[in-house]
Amino acid sequence: MTEDAEKKWIALMYKTAKKYHKLCPYFDKKTAHCLLTATLEGKLGRCDRDGRFEGCPIFTKLLEKLYRHYTDSRKALPRDFQDVVNQAFTV
Repeated sequence: MTEDAEKKWIALMYKTAKKYHKLCPYFDKKTAHCLLTATLEGKLGRCDRDGRFEGCPIFTKLLEKLYRHYTDSRKALPRDFQDVVNQAFTV
């Protein structure tokens, strides 16, 4: 797979994520913390984007990691962000 294919898939995930979520699904409204920062970087961090996930480097990093996981294990790429959320426990 090429880098263009990865960018297309990430753009598709952003587009379908917007269908289901107004704010980032990994944004804790109560504390304004980013749950992905804790998961991916091992530290607790506040979201400086007020929960907007379009163009978020942490959200993009998650999608890049998922893309590599799916392609390396030769699994079919999900075509919808909800499929990514539903398969989160199997990754």
